[in-house]
Amino acid sequence: MKQNDIREFFRRLQSANPAPKTELNYTNPFTLLVAVVLSAQATDKGVNKATPALFAAADTPEKMLALGEEKIRDYIKTIGLFNSKAKNVHALSKMLVEEYGGDIPRRREDLVKLPGVGRKTANVVLNVAFGERTIAVDTHIFRVSNRTGLAPGKTPEKVEEALEAVVPDEFLQDAHHWLILHGRYTCTARKPNCLECPVRDLCAWTEKIV
Repeated sequence: MKQNDIREFFRRLQSANPAPKTELNYTNPFTLLVAVVLSAQATDKGVNKATPALFAAADTPEKMLALGEEKIRDYIKTIGLFNSKAKNVHALSKMLVEEYGGDIPRRREDLVKLPGVGRKTANVVLNVAFGERTIAVDTHIFRVSNRTGLAPGKTPEKVEEALEAVVPDEFLQDAHHWLILHGRYTCTARKPNCLECPVRDLCAWTEKIV
């Protein structure tokens, strides 16, 4: 996709949604981190149903550590992979308390050391909690970037690199939100809604319905 088309691509997404936000519910950087960890291979809606009670009981690493793995598991048992996620949430809380004084580190290299936290999760926290211009490539962004020809890549890391190289500076802060929402509601995996897509004329996908 040409640079002028990429700028227009994001201008239209911005016009449709000037202030995009994550759909995960959270109250502070720690609860955001936990919510993103819980969202792996699960829907945001499913996570949002489980976290209000969990965060009411424990909204800091100290409280989560005191809650214990078993009680964490009870709160999140409606979420897929709840056993391993409860273990990770308890372990990352312990690490935050013992190594970071209960604070959330603001460097990616520190975040990815936390149990259950990969590059995508770290990028979400850096972007949403701390205002960093990071791009967290999930399945939606991976699909949209490759399907449209915006930033093709064979791995999430390659797509992230490609997006960082081509997304105009003024759109970098919100780019991953726009792309996630576009992939979640318009450019879906099955039966994408091409007829109502605001960027269909810029899209390189040969199977699009116009």
